[in-house]
Amino acid sequence: MKTGAADIATTVGPVRLPNPIMTAAGTSGHGTELAEYGDLSALGAVVVKSLSVRPWAGNPAPRVHEVGTGMLNSVGLQGPGLEAWLERDLPALTACGARVVVSIWGQSVDDYGRAAAMLAEAVRGASGGSGRSGGSGRSGGSGRSGGSAIVAVEVNVSCPNVEDRSRMFAHSESATREVLSATECGLPRWAKLSPNVPDITAIAGAALDGGAEGLTLTNTLLGLALDIETGRPVLGAGGGGLSGAVLHPVAVRAVWECRAAFPDAAIIGAGGVGSGRDAVEFLRAGADAVQVGTAIFRDPRAPWKVLHQLSRWCAARGTSVGALRASARAARSPGPDNGSGSAALVSTAPVTTPPVNRQSQ
Repeated sequence: MKTGAADIATTVGPVRLPNPIMTAAGTSGHGTELAEYGDLSALGAVVVKSLSVRPWAGNPAPRVHEVGTGMLNSVGLQGPGLEAWLERDLPALTACGARVVVSIWGQSVDDYGRAAAMLAEAVRGASGGSGRSGGSGRSGGSGRSGGSAIVAVEVNVSCPNVEDRSRMFAHSESATREVLSATECGLPRWAKLSPNVPDITAIAGAALDGGAEGLTLTNTLLGLALDIETGRPVLGAGGGGLSGAVLHPVAVRAVWECRAAFPDAAIIGAGGVGSGRDAVEFLRAGADAVQVGTAIFRDPRAPWKVLHQLSRWCAARGTSVGALRASARAARSPGPDNGSGSAALVSTAPVTTPPVNRQSQ
């Protein structure tokens, strides 16, 4: 795909990417499902649906419900398990030139540790058994490790911890820190965090303390839809996760606050991206890269459309993704508490991004 004259390359910690546009976990399958709609190698990276160390059946149907400009889902992390994915799906992703981010989840700290160990072994095998695992960005600027398509691991901590009364890992600083510490595998790790917490910077700090190189902000909001005739939940499992355009301002605020709190951390914005301007807004807030998710359900070509629009936006203004990132870092500096409980919302630097159209395309 031609992206014009604009320089839209980016880095997410040690991972170099040709552009900042990725798919979001859970929205484009486990493999090459989107390949018939666009060139997967043209995207910054493909983030696969979250995988655990064992196959998982997921939640009962119905699993998805449209709500206004958003979507409520309770798929329940259905997946084939890491072993089957490594055997069946990773080779196809590698063959098409995609840069792959593997999202992992677990019900215990041990689950996460085992998943990370399996990925480390897979990368070692793909790189000729050198023992050197990835994301260093030393292989032709792609961010790959040896012969592996895997460039990073996204640690989805928005999962119930069976060792703590099924409380979400991402709702606890100590549990988040413990999971990230257990997933050391030689690959860059991005902690995917939940917005359903009083202070996301506290959880983000715990993830970084645990060894995360990056933060994916954010996962879905907790929601519930009822059948007004019966009064029963519409989704088979009851409540679900709210995503789409309605999530976008929540995720932008999370990126803004975490960029102020952690000036040097890698940050990926996720939530309600349906246009190039949505992506620019995340970059203005302090993100290094952006994930496109729910928009794919409406239009499977959405990631490539966002990429094209972002490139055109930058070219029209004679700027680059690198310049946007540098500007955001310079502007997001901690200030005195403004009384709202978030010092990060105070900034003397204006945000000049044009009004954002958050409708999915």
